[in-house]
Amino acid sequence: MPEIKGKLGIAEFYSVLFDGKHISVADEVINTVQNSFDFLKEFSKNKIIYGVNTGFGPMAQYKIKDSQTVQLQYNLIRSHASGTGNPIPPQYVKSAMLARLNTLSLGNSGVHVSVIETMTTLINKDITPLIYEHGGVGASGDLVQLAHLALVLIGEGEVFYKGERKNTAEVFEQEGIKPIQVELREGLGLINGTSVMTGIGVVNTIYTRRLLEWMIACSSAINEIMQAYDDHLSEALNLTKKHMGQREIARSMRSHLKDSSLTRKREHHLYTDTNGGVSVFEEKVQEYYSIRCVPQILGPILDTLNDVERILIEEVNSANDNPIVDVEKKNVYHGGNFHGDYVSLEMDKLKIVVTKMSMLAERQLNYLLNSKLNDILPPFVNLGTLGLNFGMQGVQFTATSTTAENQMLSNPMYVHSIPNNNDNQDIVSMGTNAALITKKVIENAFEVIAIEMITVVQAIEYLGVQEKVSSKTKSMYDAVRKIVPRSKRILLCIRMLTK
Repeated sequence: MPEIKGKLGIAEFYSVLFDGKHISVADEVINTVQNSFDFLKEFSKNKIIYGVNTGFGPMAQYKIKDSQTVQLQYNLIRSHASGTGNPIPPQYVKSAMLARLNTLSLGNSGVHVSVIETMTTLINKDITPLIYEHGGVGASGDLVQLAHLALVLIGEGEVFYKGERKNTAEVFEQEGIKPIQVELREGLGLINGTSVMTGIGVVNTIYTRRLLEWMIACSSAINEIMQAYDDHLSEALNLTKKHMGQREIARSMRSHLKDSSLTRKREHHLYTDTNGGVSVFEEKVQEYYSIRCVPQILGPILDTLNDVERILIEEVNSANDNPIVDVEKKNVYHGGNFHGDYVSLEMDKLKIVVTKMSMLAERQLNYLLNSKLNDILPPFVNLGTLGLNFGMQGVQFTATSTTAENQMLSNPMYVHSIPNNNDNQDIVSMGTNAALITKKVIENAFEVIAIEMITVVQAIEYLGVQEKVSSKTKSMYDAVRKIVPRSKRILLCIRMLTK
């Protein structure tokens, strides 16, 4: 059971989001949060503290009466729960909740301990707030999206529970859950931060790593199908480049192909005297780039993914609201930790490399489908009657179209700041938009690579080399054939494969 104690990693997110593990909160976290709340309550007396006894944003110049400070927090939550568009899927919302819970557990926010307790209960009971895609500009954090989370915590709004969309009050009553106590700055502490963009980003990295594994498997299998020379994957060649990503991709592909009987050694075929009288070689001396340069293409993708993951986990384990409560130094600091530029930039990087991955998949697919290029497979890897049947011709259009969409979507959000909030937020990150667009790019890439994977399987079947491919390729072949039998409609099976 993962324990919240101010430090979470990808493994903890995975266990909660994909394995359904419950979380617990360490006793020291409860004590830390309580001490932070007690300190802020005492410290804020006779002082002007933003968001405790002032208005918000450009209205921070207005002093709030002591008798109205609790109402201020409710007003903030209700007014900012103004998102529109499609609901963010529950898995991504749950990730955002986990990220928000962790940052609040650091004790730099001054929220009531009931926030920690209620949010933990919601995560463990798989009750996820209804949060909409549109609304956040990612500067004062995910104000609009997090306001929908806060709305649920005060017992209002809507949630997804057991696959249904329901009123929060109804679910709370059914499960015996009490809303949080709003006493000091619970509204601002909940909505002022980067947890939605970060939570979505964490899920994006998990799915991207899965995509990369698919891409390595397909790229390795194509080397077998084409009986490629294996020196482009050799340790000796790839060690001459200093990039760790390239070296790791090459190592992974060598591991994938270690027991294949189809890839060839150049020294057995081209480094011999038997070719001395040949003036024109019938087969290519070197493979096309989409086969030969995979370590150089996927290497920077792996390096970028690792960097993105590192930055996101740093953000998860950071205090990212405003103001920041420092119990040890007995002070409250005003600043801009809510600004989402770190996450926005990393999401733009991630969607660029995922788009490149879909481009590589599309080119490899085209190589398999074009009989004039590969010279060993029928047009469109057609397993039926040529002319009467069309093989993968139809789904190539889908792969091409979807790759083109990714190329368009990979333009950065990071540089699309628009001032708002009476120009108080005069430069913003658009981090939530960046994370959500990256999510779409990843979903598209799964569709493209799924089409390629099915095509790889058909090529193996046409050539009758099921027993000659590597054991890892054979495992992929068997897994795909369970989902995509020859008699089924391909598009339906693509949807099944990408779920």
